Amino acid sequence: MNTFVEWVSQPWPWYVAGPIIGLMVPLHLILLNRTFGVSSSFRHMCAAVVPSKLEFLNYDWKKEGWNLLFVVGILGGAWLAATVFSSDAPIALSDAAVARMNAFGLEDLSGQHPQELFSWDALAGWRTWLFILGGGFLVGFGTRYAGGCTSGHAIMGLSHFQMPSFVAVLGFFTGGLLMSWLILPLLLS
Repeated sequence: MNTFVEWVSQPWPWYVAGPIIGLMVPLHLILLNRTFGVSSSFRHMCAAVVPSKLEFLNYDWKKEGWNLLFVVGILGGAWLAATVFSSDAPIALSDAAVARMNAFGLEDLSGQHPQELFSWDALAGWRTWLFILGGGFLVGFGTRYAGGCTSGHAIMGLSHFQMPSFVAVLGFFTGGLLMSWLILPLLLS
């Protein structure tokens, strides 16, 4: 069992993880006749739990129950990764990445994430709340505005050659580059 835990705890190479993720699309289509995506799960959960006469939540959410089970699996997998398969070893970063993070003022890279950003002490700062609330709003608004999340558009939409998904993926990458190279350095300085 220890060998298995050690094997699962290590980063998987792209040529293994990529095809596994990519195979989820045809498996969902062939075995379940379903499209792959996660962002609609919140709507399904609200339709199931919130007693409302809103037209947006008035549909047969039970037909999408598999999606809610999928999200439970994601949460369960995250819990397993954080508790059973976690490691105290630092993530292997290139010297350039370490230097860039140090330039942002992130010095403690000893664990799985920078302690200056991910600790209870970090919640006292206004920047953390800006990241949490502002980022959460932008992700939620962007997902709804784009008609899906990054996994839905990049994995499912592109495999169907959908032009809106292509435009959305270009927007995701452009926004990610702008955030990580221009905006985040300003927020962390």
